[in-house]
Amino acid sequence: MAGHNELGKNGENQAAAYLEAQGYVIRHRNWRSGKKELDLVAEKDGELVVVEVKTRQNLNYGLPQEAVGERKIRRIVDSTDAYLRKFGLDLPVRFDIITLTGNEAPFHIEHIRDAFLPPVW
Repeated sequence: MAGHNELGKNGENQAAAYLEAQGYVIRHRNWRSGKKELDLVAEKDGELVVVEVKTRQNLNYGLPQEAVGERKIRRIVDSTDAYLRKFGLDLPVRFDIITLTGNEAPFHIEHIRDAFLPPVW
């Protein structure tokens, strides 16, 4: 596995562990709907929390959350809609981003709650 893929996998593992330590229940990791993917789907206090995880070695190319643009948001929202339909869920949904910075664990973790809202089409 390429180094950046390994870094991303380690970041997702740390993000999931962080959420569980905060009382979230991880429902799915890397859930796919066709070619679209949700990094982490969690639940806490009757709310479905869809988490996009971004891991970077450093901030040389900007903040990790800056990589979540309009196109990525639309893909996440479309995948979330498919997820809700597939599992017959009627829960409020929140979209978070967890950023991790560093070369290996322990990473610097930032949890951005309500990072974005679904766009209006």
